Amino acid sequence: MQFHNLKKNKTNRKAKQVGRGGTRGKTSGRGTKGQNARAGHKKRPEMRDFIKRLPKLRGRGKNFLKSRKEKPFILNVNLLEGAFAKSETVNLATLVEKGLLAQKNAKIGRVKLLGTGPLTKALTIEGLLVSKGAQEIITLAGGKVS
Repeated sequence: MQFHNLKKNKTNRKAKQVGRGGTRGKTSGRGTKGQNARAGHKKRPEMRDFIKRLPKLRGRGKNFLKSRKEKPFILNVNLLEGAFAKSETVNLATLVEKGLLAQKNAKIGRVKLLGTGPLTKALTIEGLLVSKGAQEIITLAGGKVS
């Protein structure tokens, strides 16, 4: 065994640094006086001003649970009784022709038929949303839903 192979039982403790010679003395890493040196020093970040100027496009806010889909226009079956003759087809185009639907900017939205009122004429319905009750009324009158 040689002298350079010996190892210490305990390592040297680092002396506590105090004052200017220490790592955390005097300004304790703050480096300056005034607002920056105080506890809880909060300076307004410069980026926040730019973010505040932007419009709020972060999420949908209070409309988070609202659907983005356009709601269908609702028509009752009893309106078809007066407007259409027996064995006619009912679709978006014929509804606009008869004046039951208004066109918005040359665009027709979705239409849903609800089963309110009687129907005695056999009509064929194409390309419309139909409720269960309306479908029963149309099939009882001898019509078809496709």
